Amino acid sequence: MDRRSFLKSVAATGASAAFLNSVPRRAKAESKSSSPGIIVNGLEASKLNKAFLGLMRKGGAHCVHKSLSIKIESYGQAHDLVARNPKDVTITTTVRDIRDAKDSGKIALILGRQDANDISDSMHKSNSYLTLTYHLRALYQLGLRIQGICYNLNNLFGGGCMDHKVPLTRAGRRLVEEIHRLNIILDIGGHTAEQTSFDAIAMSKGVPVVNTHTNPAALCANPRNISDRLAVAIAKTGGVIGISTISDFHNLDATTIPPKGAKIAQATLDMHLDHYDYFKKLVGVDHVAVGPDFIWGQQSDEKPWISVTFPPDASGPGEILPVKDFEDISQLPNLIRGLKGRGWSASELDKVLGGNWLRVYERVWGA
Repeated sequence: MDRRSFLKSVAATGASAAFLNSVPRRAKAESKSSSPGIIVNGLEASKLNKAFLGLMRKGGAHCVHKSLSIKIESYGQAHDLVARNPKDVTITTTVRDIRDAKDSGKIALILGRQDANDISDSMHKSNSYLTLTYHLRALYQLGLRIQGICYNLNNLFGGGCMDHKVPLTRAGRRLVEEIHRLNIILDIGGHTAEQTSFDAIAMSKGVPVVNTHTNPAALCANPRNISDRLAVAIAKTGGVIGISTISDFHNLDATTIPPKGAKIAQATLDMHLDHYDYFKKLVGVDHVAVGPDFIWGQQSDEKPWISVTFPPDASGPGEILPVKDFEDISQLPNLIRGLKGRGWSASELDKVLGGNWLRVYERVWGA
């Protein structure tokens, strides 16, 4: 059986671990930046513990970008997990680290953040740009390699997704400069305002930027989802768009405010696959990736973004749901099987499941 036939057969079974663990290394003449065989979970907000590592292994994923809180303790928790489980997980800051982790049977852990609110608050207190420089440098030394700007609401640096017309501020420009100077990946869109994101892209000439977890506004007009125009702009930088599994971003439209306390139907896997197909057609397969934003193990008795992105009378307690049948990373085979059923080829799956993320990681962090 040739390589293409093999990949097609295992993808059809949904066995993601077998799917990519069994892919042979390409010829040495081909760039290592694609790192064939490595599956990347592009954004996780789940509880970071040994049980989560088990979910990663069950789903066949080798590398995870873990979204940390703005509290410094979250870095300590990540490093403590590694110290307690040195044979199972390691913090990685280069693509070489990620490849080495896979070769040694460890989960590769990338540390990132979705906003810079703590830096914004510190600058307000100190009234100094040096605070920004030193704060970001300290986080970099702790392992930070992916950084966002805002989380739904405005801060000193720009606008959140509730104010899409707010531009990147002067302080925001300094933040973007520092992010690039340290070779940290810039995460825009989604939680960050569209104009702030466009301004950041304009400053990022020659550097790919990403949106780690979002969905197309054309399919669901939720303020957290991005426009076609922004998706194309991200792709033109050479960047990647990770696709979120959050149910609300598939079926909660800003033009239809649900009654307070109304139960919103859980989105289906087919709806989720529509988002992959949409972005693939819009920007090309080289710019689409897995960015599920799972919250396994976290407290989820309220929907914090609904209280922000919709009027207060639409807010209320309720479980935060991912799409049905892709509810944590252990169910990644369901996604693979679904994409395969929609005609995604073996080479396309190799890109969307890890190759695209790894290309950007190597481009920004260096070889």
